[in-house]
Amino acid sequence: MPELAGRVADAFEAGVREHEERWLSPLAVRSYETRGRAQSEEQECLLRTPFQRDRDRIVHTKAFRRLMHKTQVFVDPAGDHYRTRLTHTLETTGISRGVARALRLNEDLTEAIGLGHDLGHPPFGHAGEEALDEVVREPYGRRFRHNEHSLRVVDVLERDGRGLNLTAEVRDGILNHTGPDEPDTHEGKIVRLVDRVAYINHDIDDAVRAGLLDPNDLPFGEIGLLGPTGSRRIDALVHDLVETSAQAGDIRQSDEVGSAMNALRTFMFERVYLAEGAAGEHARARMTVHRIFDHLIERGEQVDAAIDYVAGMTDRFALTYAEELD
Repeated sequence: MPELAGRVADAFEAGVREHEERWLSPLAVRSYETRGRAQSEEQECLLRTPFQRDRDRIVHTKAFRRLMHKTQVFVDPAGDHYRTRLTHTLETTGISRGVARALRLNEDLTEAIGLGHDLGHPPFGHAGEEALDEVVREPYGRRFRHNEHSLRVVDVLERDGRGLNLTAEVRDGILNHTGPDEPDTHEGKIVRLVDRVAYINHDIDDAVRAGLLDPNDLPFGEIGLLGPTGSRRIDALVHDLVETSAQAGDIRQSDEVGSAMNALRTFMFERVYLAEGAAGEHARARMTVHRIFDHLIERGEQVDAAIDYVAGMTDRFALTYAEELD
């Protein structure tokens, strides 16, 4: 059917442009009006938009596949039902895409940012990030931030050092999904906010499963407002986000719901992420990261190469690597 395929491909871009002009909000990024790529490419795909190509490039990376064995909260958990960095990424992306659709923003751009936002996260979750930041801060005057490293992964490390050559909008959304600066696009702002919506709620679920939390321990007022289950809370948070953003012309939560979500986040830091019960796992993560990094430097690796290698490790690989240094 080469003739039929050719006719579809020839009409694809025009059809997307026409659909987006009819459907998308004026605030949305148009798929064929991207600010472009750092390196020009000889040929664009005739059956995918630039943002769809970015999505596919991200999904086919080694860094994306490694997310399935990187910690979300618990270090190398024994159970099969705990979240990993990969499932967090998929949950964040799915919720973000739903919000983008409701607000008539660009779903493909939102999806690409969501899938790429944590590619640079090191092993052992936030404890691993803090440990890697520690080992480079004082001796080398450097800092490690996973959002910055996610951008390095897509710009430099993948494809044997050639990078993925992603569009400017996807790169911006990946870099600014956390940190002091907000993304330039509404699509990127959705992922930035939904990232928290996702991890707060699924981390509560995992903490209850692990016996670190009793559901009755959750703050009464915030649970009363947002809902008793993760699905109910996510539903409430998404509806509030969509309705408030539509009225504001920007990506916003209402003051009441935003305050409730932030209170839940504070609760999780106090009772789970930084709690006494997690101290042992955090110490194990820090010791592992420090030991591997110091070993790499001692054998002559440059600082950047050591950072890249440690940040790319999965939890299990890092634990095994450290054990073999004994």
